[in-house]
Amino acid sequence: MKVKDKVCVVTGAAGGIGEAIARRYAREGARGVVVTDMDAGRLDRVAKDIGGLAIAGDIGKEPEVKRLIAEAEKKYGPVDVFFSNAGIGRGGHEDATDNDWADSWAIHVMAHVYAARALVPGMLARKSGYLLNTASAAGLLASMGSAPYGVTKHAGVALAEHLSIQYGDRGIAVSVLCPQAVDTNMLRMAGATAASVDGVLNTDAVAQTVIEAMDEERFLILTHPEVKDYMARKLDRDRWLRGMRRLRDKTGEGQGKRA
Repeated sequence: MKVKDKVCVVTGAAGGIGEAIARRYAREGARGVVVTDMDAGRLDRVAKDIGGLAIAGDIGKEPEVKRLIAEAEKKYGPVDVFFSNAGIGRGGHEDATDNDWADSWAIHVMAHVYAARALVPGMLARKSGYLLNTASAAGLLASMGSAPYGVTKHAGVALAEHLSIQYGDRGIAVSVLCPQAVDTNMLRMAGATAASVDGVLNTDAVAQTVIEAMDEERFLILTHPEVKDYMARKLDRDRWLRGMRRLRDKTGEGQGKRA
């Protein structure tokens, strides 16, 4: 799908990948770009820069997602592209707080569910639409420093697969973006991680990859091609898990109080 003349919604757009994608959609000639995030101040600046619409809100809550889509359609018409990108980083293993688990589940999984619930009927009727969800390479491999992050990102990938199976031959394209290290606030806060081993990309490079993948309607969007090799190695789970333990010991990542 080409973005030109399309109505696009981008979540988590006050910075990072979401902001870069929103700006790129505008440059590609989108008919309307709607951005949302919790940071209303930064969000307004992004919307002003690209001539789009800012709607601050919490996409981990279904009424907020419904409101976002309703406001987007009121302004521009039916949503063609929904880039469900917002994410959070919460550390911890199984002992992470219930709130951290719940927030991670809400943002990394249920936000995608809420968007699909609201948009799929109309997209099916029009036989056209694009659901693009951001997961992570951690959703394909592992996140040593955060069980809530890694587990919910895996679920996000599974949800995208399900949506593609159900609707991919009925006019709705589905993609899942699975980046490794990208120069965002989340990465800066986390510090050096194993995900950085293959290099840290800037957000504009990620946006370019997304545009190319959307043109091809490619399901799996990898910013770092090495991830495909890692996925192949993971097929031998016992060997892969042993290797991950060695990497854990080498980097010290995610050991914390359990070291």
